[in-house]
Amino acid sequence: MFIREERKKCYIIIALCAVNMVLLIAYFLLTHYAVKNVIVDGNKHYSAKEIQSMIMTGYLGDNSLYLSLKYKNKEVEGIPFVETMDVVVQSNDTIKITVYEKALAGYVEYLGRYMYFDNEGVVVEASKVTTKGIPQVTGLGFDHVVLYDKLPVDNNGIFQNVLTITKLLNKYDIICDKIQFDSNYNVTLGYDSVKVNIGALENLDEKIMQLPLILPSLQGEKGVLDLQNYSSDKKTTSFEREG
Repeated sequence: MFIREERKKCYIIIALCAVNMVLLIAYFLLTHYAVKNVIVDGNKHYSAKEIQSMIMTGYLGDNSLYLSLKYKNKEVEGIPFVETMDVVVQSNDTIKITVYEKALAGYVEYLGRYMYFDNEGVVVEASKVTTKGIPQVTGLGFDHVVLYDKLPVDNNGIFQNVLTITKLLNKYDIICDKIQFDSNYNVTLGYDSVKVNIGALENLDEKIMQLPLILPSLQGEKGVLDLQNYSSDKKTTSFEREG
């Protein structure tokens, strides 16, 4: 009887020690691997805080060990405007989230939605909000829009023109509100209250190169900046104010 009681006490002590050990390990894992630093790279459409909230979800969402297991050899998919996201645990308290956004050339407005298309004219996202840095494209003729299909326009080459313009705008760090094509595919760019008449797509690099030099001086103005005849040989510009 005495031996049984002693064994029982030993089992209880062993069990309590095991529980305490588990609690200590759990406490160590929760505190030592608590994420304190989050590096977000490649994001434009979403803020770093929004990206962080998408990745660090659930009860252990702020634990780097859990995140390393959750996202090991796995890309994050199914988020609008994002192709994929990679999550790398750099240390016990630091993770890096690399965002690979979809290559968006512009958007058209259709039935109260903003339909974003890529450089081939394929509609990749539909949204109720606009995205800074991605211009609205007007002057394209179409009678319907289908998500993940190409915009049904008469001139498919227009998308290459849009891509060329957006690449140059990004090259010179210019944020354009609107790219407008007329019936002859001449281009006008919109910047708040200033319109920039680019005209034909000749000497496009030389024309857009002037915008970072000219636009700051037109802040608060309303009117049309005419660059349609500008070239490296003929540096002709004018600005017509509107009342």
